[in-house]
Amino acid sequence: QVQLVESGGGSVQAGGSLRLSCAASGRRFSNYVMGWFRQAPGKEREFVSTISWNGGTSYYVDSVKGRFTISRDNAKNTVYLQMNSLNPEDAAVYYCAASSKYLARSISEYDYWGQGTQVTVSS
Repeated sequence: QVQLVESGGGSVQAGGSLRLSCAASGRRFSNYVMGWFRQAPGKEREFVSTISWNGGTSYYVDSVKGRFTISRDNAKNTVYLQMNSLNPEDAAVYYCAASSKYLARSISEYDYWGQGTQVTVSS
């Protein structure tokens, strides 16, 4: 089992920045690919970003490329999502998740999920 706890969400004006964190406990963190997803009201949960076991490779959905950066610190069992140039379309509940599949991008490929953290962006 892996337990995931997100933090860092909040309210920000358009153009602002937030840094989300996801702390993991349980099984060895470095064994897992980590991902970030988001879900806006009335919409399906969507993939945002994923990072490989050692942090050497990452992938982003097109809508956040150049604005969001995923990173991880295996010594701290934590994955981060730095979000810059936020716009109202980025507002959602953000979830981190853990997968045993390399650069997994679909919900079904992730085995463990956090409870989510709310991001609100005002125009």
